[in-house]
Amino acid sequence: MPLVWWEMMKFQKFFLLTVSGIVTSFNLSAADPESFDVVVYGGTSAGIVAGIQSLEMGKTVLVIEPTDREGGLTTGGLGQTDIGNKQVIGGLSRKFYERIAAHYEKQESWKWEKRDEYKDSGQTRTAQGEATMWTFEPGAALEVYREWIAETGLNFVHKEPLNRKSGVKVNEGRITEITMESGRVFTGKMFIDATYEGDLMAAAGVSYTFGREANAQYGETLNGVQTKMDRYHNFVKGVDPYRVKGDPESGLLPFLDPVGPGQEGGADKRIQAYCYRMCLTDHPENRIPFHKPEGYEEEWYELLLRNFEAGEKGMPWINSSMPNRKTDTNNRTGFSTDFIGQNYDYPEASYAGRDAIARRHLLYQQGLMWTLANHPRIPDPIRNGVAKWGMCKDEFTEGQGWQKQLYVREARRMVSAFVMTQNHCQQKEKVADGVGMGAYTMDSHNTQRYVTADGFAKNEGDVEVGGFPPYPISYQSIVPKEAECKNLLVPVCLSATHMAFGSIRMEPVFMVLGQSAATAASMAIDEGIAVQKVGYEKLKARLEADSQVLDYIAPPKPPANYTAISSLQGIIVDESKAKLTGPWTRSSLEKGIHEGYHHDGGTKDGNALAEFSATLPTPGEYDVQIAYSINGNRATNVPVKIAHADGEDGATVNQRKSPAVGGLFTSVGTFRFEKSGKVTISNKNVDGFVIIDAVRWLPKGN
Repeated sequence: MPLVWWEMMKFQKFFLLTVSGIVTSFNLSAADPESFDVVVYGGTSAGIVAGIQSLEMGKTVLVIEPTDREGGLTTGGLGQTDIGNKQVIGGLSRKFYERIAAHYEKQESWKWEKRDEYKDSGQTRTAQGEATMWTFEPGAALEVYREWIAETGLNFVHKEPLNRKSGVKVNEGRITEITMESGRVFTGKMFIDATYEGDLMAAAGVSYTFGREANAQYGETLNGVQTKMDRYHNFVKGVDPYRVKGDPESGLLPFLDPVGPGQEGGADKRIQAYCYRMCLTDHPENRIPFHKPEGYEEEWYELLLRNFEAGEKGMPWINSSMPNRKTDTNNRTGFSTDFIGQNYDYPEASYAGRDAIARRHLLYQQGLMWTLANHPRIPDPIRNGVAKWGMCKDEFTEGQGWQKQLYVREARRMVSAFVMTQNHCQQKEKVADGVGMGAYTMDSHNTQRYVTADGFAKNEGDVEVGGFPPYPISYQSIVPKEAECKNLLVPVCLSATHMAFGSIRMEPVFMVLGQSAATAASMAIDEGIAVQKVGYEKLKARLEADSQVLDYIAPPKPPANYTAISSLQGIIVDESKAKLTGPWTRSSLEKGIHEGYHHDGGTKDGNALAEFSATLPTPGEYDVQIAYSINGNRATNVPVKIAHADGEDGATVNQRKSPAVGGLFTSVGTFRFEKSGKVTISNKNVDGFVIIDAVRWLPKGN
């Protein structure tokens, strides 16, 4: 057969067709639209998941990424997954972390250290037998996403930024088409803005804000200017802010705000600081030493040096361990990787303006690392500790270990008919239409650096308040006001105050909301309605069928004897002694009756069976009871079979409901037994995760 291939000249209005060497041109306009059911702008983690879910819903879909790399921050250095509570991450988001675990099960994934040498820690620690893994290298995340995109056949285009000035056409409250800077045009029935900046949302005329609201606006206490919140990430006392110490006439050192801090609790347009989440290594064969960048200005780091001289002892970074002797390195102490106060223009800036801001952040952070590793005024323990690290030769190779993805912690936020606030996070106000759950501390990084009344340098804006259980995120917060746009969903720059967004803004949560947005978009297409009209009960049913977690009930605090089987009455068989077949995974997230429990991973495939067999001391009637830990993602219809002296009976257990017997067990009935009994639990035709912990035979009358 003759060779036939197409080559599109991206910025010309021609196609070239080559057939056996013969070139023919067609005058096809570059503005001819390409049509899809769902168009996702932003190839972040949320965008990729939204695209995959759209395919699952039987829709044609395109994911458009403005840059040359998919995955956003998940592939851009943020390998230490901030979650708050892993139990509330379900659906495709959890499947991503399962794919990460599968990646690191392969021997070839371990080049710079052995699998058993790697130690993770904290909330992202992977428990023994856990099917997910929550820490990873940027390159590993990129590989996982590219494999997933290829497997699903997801249409994905790179380097196609939106024409933000005139590229979004809206007719009667619906986006009809979008035009890219290249001239390519895409039409869709539904659109999803999955960018960190909210560019499609803004260009479509949807209401939004940025910066901090006043506390009074939504009845909050943690929003706005917060000078009294200075416990973390601040200077030690006594750091002089002036170019010549003690001389205000000499002027302020760089990056101090001369008009700060503002009214306590008041609104402003300051943005919490950005940085690059560095992937570092101390492996000699893979390490690139920190270099002094062209354009380095020592005065930029004078406050850093003075902070050490005033008594700072801490390492100015959080160096979280990643596989293969790498790190995810983040901001710490009063002067660190956050470039405080230098991103205020970013949300509204042009592409060129954002690029300039990003380049300045890169210059700052490269200069910071060189200073820490080399400057003689840096204390020896700090300088020596930093100098053994460097960028990775095998990560972000085009930038000598430095990525292009700036950590845009917050930019625009939609203002919809419903706004998530601090009160929803703390559940002082309730959400009735949850499409995902947040669980992380309300967390804002510093927004400004100013001079106090007594003449010292100080940071402001770092607020870290937790201590609340997981909370639902409203469907209304990811859709615009109906009068503004009927076919757009915004799972990243959602409708939330600065303080609430500080908790919601976690990559796995963005993935969860991306899946929910795609589900709602597909339903709206099927029913020919606006996204605001999608029925919540129907949406909820589909989300739960797809293993999304929409509710969470914390396990009851166990009594003192909870782990001591010997102290409980009856004959108890722990799941560790049961005969297990199929996809059971051990979890030690809660104690359980003995030491942890097993779950089926939400597979719902009927292949997970657990047989609990007991030898009974005397014949007679026994109450058969099942132990499990409750959660909003559990199955409500767990099938149980009880083999007894008179045959076999069946029952179902709702594992979202707290066990009625002492908060430990739920009875499935009283039966007559001779010398032995058997109970079988499976995951056939269930509607959530199945938990197995223990089975108890309690003699009648106890």
